Amino acid sequence: MRKYDNFASALKTLALSGCQDLENEFVQGGIIAKFSLQFELSWKLMKELLRYEGDRVADMGSPREIIKAAYRYYDCMDEQIWLQMLRDRNDTTHIYDAALASRLVQVVIETYIPEFQKFDAEVRERYGALIGEGEPNTL
Repeated sequence: MRKYDNFASALKTLALSGCQDLENEFVQGGIIAKFSLQFELSWKLMKELLRYEGDRVADMGSPREIIKAAYRYYDCMDEQIWLQMLRDRNDTTHIYDAALASRLVQVVIETYIPEFQKFDAEVRERYGALIGEGEPNTL
């Protein structure tokens, strides 16, 4: 499944964030941009998986509605963290303060990356064949 492949590839890159020079503003900006991309790929993957599950929210749901619906399907998800991610993703275009950017980078590394990884593990466990682990993609 292409959506999963994009999600997993981006997560691999984002997971390297903690190994970077976190004091460098350029690096911080890159981490924030990668987080924003990862969030987009995540909710769109959730939408596709909800569609596979037959959930009607997938047809017209906003990111918030998709997250709330996905929370009912995936035990690993912390709904409050995902909704905070949505708020932080929406605010990333308005971060001009270095202290705010630094705080967001720390939250991405300490909270959001592990949450993405938990979701990834559950998706691989639940949809291994569907996402193409060893078999042809069906979506």
